[in-house]
Amino acid sequence: MTATHAQPQAEVVGAVRERSRRRAAGQGLRDVCFLVLAPLPLLAALPLAGGGTRRWFGGRGESQRAEAQAAKDAAAEAFYELDTAQRDLKISIETITAVDSSPAARKAVDDFAALGRRIDEASHAYITAVDAHDLDRDDLEPSVASKARAELTSAKDQLVRVKGELDRFGAGLEPLLGSAETQLARLAPAVERARQALLAASNALDAVRASGLRADDLAARLAALAPELTKLNQGAGRHGVSETLQRADRVLRDAEAVRAEAEKLPERAAEIDRRLVTLRTRAQALTTRSASVEPVLSELRRRFSAACWQDLQPVPEQAAVNVRQAEEKLKEAARAREEQRWADATPRLSTVRALLNATDEAVSAAGDRLRRLDEVAKDPEQEIQRTRFAIRDAQRLAMAGRHTPEPRHARPLDDAVARLDQAITALENRHPDYWHFLTVTEGLRQIAADVVADIREERGAGSH
Repeated sequence: MTATHAQPQAEVVGAVRERSRRRAAGQGLRDVCFLVLAPLPLLAALPLAGGGTRRWFGGRGESQRAEAQAAKDAAAEAFYELDTAQRDLKISIETITAVDSSPAARKAVDDFAALGRRIDEASHAYITAVDAHDLDRDDLEPSVASKARAELTSAKDQLVRVKGELDRFGAGLEPLLGSAETQLARLAPAVERARQALLAASNALDAVRASGLRADDLAARLAALAPELTKLNQGAGRHGVSETLQRADRVLRDAEAVRAEAEKLPERAAEIDRRLVTLRTRAQALTTRSASVEPVLSELRRRFSAACWQDLQPVPEQAAVNVRQAEEKLKEAARAREEQRWADATPRLSTVRALLNATDEAVSAAGDRLRRLDEVAKDPEQEIQRTRFAIRDAQRLAMAGRHTPEPRHARPLDDAVARLDQAITALENRHPDYWHFLTVTEGLRQIAADVVADIREERGAGSH
């Protein structure tokens, strides 16, 4: 699948741009309205080409006509400003509803509709007042002009009041509008990033296939994103801005994951090949080493006490079983690798490694035990000094800064000294038990280490 470019999301983003266009066009309309509605008393009083002049009424009657005309102009200006503000706010409401479906947004729509009804009432009153009086009539009575002025002034005041309500409502919309415009500003870049991620994933998959790897699972995951790409191309006007943003983020994340795995796939295949070779070689080596366990056990039985070899009795048989199981898992892993089932090959290799590790430890334990017993039988002094040093080190720490140690620290260390002396004495027997000796000394070093840890923990807590 290859990501493609779609038409811009003009149906929603264009709503924001429409506001600036209307404002620019509105200024020209305002100038035209002013010229059309402006009174022409001075022009009417001037001599016209071709002879003759308009009758001049003068006096109080003409003054009433001028005041009525001025009221009409002011009302026209108020009507224009209210209409412009309403159009701007309608664009804002449409922007908000395209993005936001929250209770606050729904309330804003309802409040704007209520304001619209009051605007209609004020506009109707203005139009009625304008239609009711012809201020250009030659026989306009002063009383009629005065009435017209009053009605037009009242209409203007009503338009101004509603305009004030509309302005306050618009100011209250700013948080919602700002959030909506922010989301709209994110929309096009987010959709484009998603498309580019799909394209990159498709290209990476093509490169992997060109190297001879099928990557069927990655291809299936990429194909599953095709319906999402279709919806992105259909646009936010059909699916909504919030949903489209969420879809774009999801497509971006999933496509980048496919791309990253596709790019790593050749390395992953090579790593599995290396592990197959390494583990196969190790299994063969362990098969050879396992054969040496039985002679080691025979030597332990002949020269040392039963306690030192009884736990090692099952090692040869268990080693053979483990190696056999490891070889079977290696065959399964090799088949999975050949079929490029990477998810199956990896866990089987991990199982092989665990089996070989367990076998290696068991086989090594037998040889290590014989080596330690040979060393202590030849010269136990090194083991003795090692244990004495551990006990003395713990004793010095217990006495540090004190005249007498804590009994709970001194008692186990004193017992350890006595037990070490007993173990040394036991080596003088005709048939010394070296395995028992090693077990005792190891236990005594652990006691000393526990005392040291307890003292350090106690002193560390006291320093805070």
